[in-house]
Amino acid sequence: MRRVLLWSLGACLAGAAQAQDRPLADPTRPPNVSAEAGGDSAAQSGPLLQSVLISPTRRAAVISGKAVALGGRFGDATVETITESAVVLRYADRRETLQLIPGLEKRARRVADDAPSGPATREEGTRR
Repeated sequence: MRRVLLWSLGACLAGAAQAQDRPLADPTRPPNVSAEAGGDSAAQSGPLLQSVLISPTRRAAVISGKAVALGGRFGDATVETITESAVVLRYADRRETLQLIPGLEKRARRVADDAPSGPATREEGTRR
């Protein structure tokens, strides 16, 4: 019996050692960032939008680790626009839009033309 307990304890310790070799998953990492990339800006060429702050009194963004206010300078560019999901940088010869989550765009919802609308349709499902 003692031998079985020691063997079980050894197996548990070996499993714990293997689990510690793997890196911990970051629960705050966006789902589109791979673990290999590590979220580093080195994997992406150019500036990387990391965060946006919008309040009634100011707008600011963190671009490649540097906090920049609306109208402020980031390198050779001026921060022209800050929205909830993007920042527009204006260079002397071009504009560049940085997305907070690249590949995510807000799209308008399509409504079918032949779908019934109006108060009669809404009331049918809300009888009391």
